[in-house]
Order: sequence, then structure tokens, then C-alpha cells
Amino acid sequence: MTASLPAFADYEPFRTWRADPAQWLSIARDIARSHHLACTAPHVFATGTNLVLALDEKIILKIFPPFLRGQFTSERNTLAQLRGKLRIAIPEIVVEGERDGWPYLVITRLSGVLGADAWPSLPERDKERLLAQIGETIAQVQRVPAGSLARIEPQWDVFMRGQIAGCRARHERFGLPRKFLDSVDEFLRDAAGLIALDGPPVILTGEYIPENFLLSRDNAGWRLSGLIDFGDVMTGRGEYDLLGPSALMAGGVPRRVQSLLAGYGYGASDITPDLKRRLMALMLLHRFGNPTRQISIEGWQQKAADLYQLQDLLWPV
Repeated sequence: MTASLPAFADYEPFRTWRADPAQWLSIARDIARSHHLACTAPHVFATGTNLVLALDEKIILKIFPPFLRGQFTSERNTLAQLRGKLRIAIPEIVVEGERDGWPYLVITRLSGVLGADAWPSLPERDKERLLAQIGETIAQVQRVPAGSLARIEPQWDVFMRGQIAGCRARHERFGLPRKFLDSVDEFLRDAAGLIALDGPPVILTGEYIPENFLLSRDNAGWRLSGLIDFGDVMTGRGEYDLLGPSALMAGGVPRRVQSLLAGYGYGASDITPDLKRRLMALMLLHRFGNPTRQISIEGWQQKAADLYQLQDLLWPV
């Protein structure tokens, strides 16, 4: 008799249980069998939030604990909303269902090399090309009507007001140096107006990061070929999604920054002090924002005396 999926109230005990696939792999196999899907040599993905495994070279099963049902809804609705509307590939839903109160999705597996594996060793010209393609992809996603995604919680204004209220304490906990902490309150004093809490919402993934890109190589070099992981989608101000590639990939290198912003639709004349301040504010307020771990500029803590100098390091003219 196949075991049942257990109940978890929060993430930590679930994370410990998830780390031992022997506790849940038989259930995943049973789900696959129930849909007449082969699962002869499953590959478990150790990273990520939910239970994720490749059933074979073409199909992936994602199982979401009940307390993360919102991620299931986000992923399912986003894949449906974006289907056929992007130049690059995204997974397609094969089937969805529920087991013991745990929703799941069976989706197609994209081909390509994971960006996190390829990015560090890429030639500089390929990094610039890829950042331009990432900027283009962000803009393309944001041109797709939000539809039902506009109802995903939290709503942008509520989310941002909460982030503003807890900003200093959050970054103090993350270990942001005192010289930057001392200017956080001043920097965010006008943040509500600066980042347009009531503007028209666009689709945001919040995670345009190397772990969520698939890359392919052709005669011209490396190119962006796929985008995965839509469990944290929300809607809000578009520039919010520039923060991942800015911090983790562009790293303050002028041509990389220009490539990313040009792909998004911004020219050199758009890289103004106002834009930099908006981006710096959004980096501090981002759901996953943690400059102490994410800024890929060597020695940035010594090179910048405050947040204003830091924004110039991140987005040079």
C-alpha cells in the first residue's frame, strides 16, 4: 500500500522531510503511474522549494505542500497565461492533480544548460548578449496582460508598504554594514511615491536569476532558450524584475548593465539618478533582496560609502 503524504504546518519540518527522497519517492512514482506516465529512472532535484523530480528526459513532476498552495496556483496560472506568447520556451502543463491535499503539476522538461552552471565561464561577449536577451524577455513577459494573475496575493501596494515598514530591520538582520543601514530610512522616505504603488501592474516573476534560465549554444554563441520556475509570480512595477540580473549577473560592469537595460527598452539617456534611486530602493524592498549575498561586485562594501554611491556602482552611466 502506498504511503500518504504527511501534513506540515510550516516550512522547516517539511524541508527536513523533503531532503530524504526515500520518504516520498514512492508516492511520486504512484502519481506518475496514475497518469500512465513512465517513471523508470527518476531524477530528484535537490534544490528548490517543493518536491521536484524528472520522471524522464521530457517530463517533470512538481508536488506542492498544502501550505505552499499559492505557489502551485501561481505556477499553473502563469504557465497558462504566458503560453505561446514568448520567444523563448517555458514549460507546458501536461496534467495537474491533487494527492492527500497536496496539489501537483506535470510539466514538460526544457532542453538546455542551466544558467547557473554555464554563466561563470562564459566569454564576456556572450554575457552581454545574454543580458540583452534577459532584458528583452522581462519586457516581453510584462507586455502580456496580467489577467487572473492580477488577483494573486499580495497586492503590490500592500506588499510594498509591508516591505518598507520592515526594511531596516530586515537588512540589519542580513548583516548590511552600518554605513548603508544609516541611510536606509532617508533613502526610503519617499519610496511610496518613488516606486508608484498605484501604477498599472505587470507580471513579475521576482526571480530572473541564473538558476531559472536554460541556455543553448549555436554558431553565434550562447543564447537564452528557456525560462522556468513561476511559483513566486506577483504583479507590480516592472523595474522590480531588473534586480536579479542587475545584482547577480551584470555586477556593475558598464557594458553588461547597458545590455540588460537596452534589452528591457532603456537607452543610455534613461539611466538617470532617478532611475538608479528607484532601482536601489527596489533592491532593498525586493522579496528576496539581500545585497550582502547578492551583489557580485568585488569589494563593493569598501568602494561605496553609502547607498547613493552603491547605486552608481551597480548602474554606472
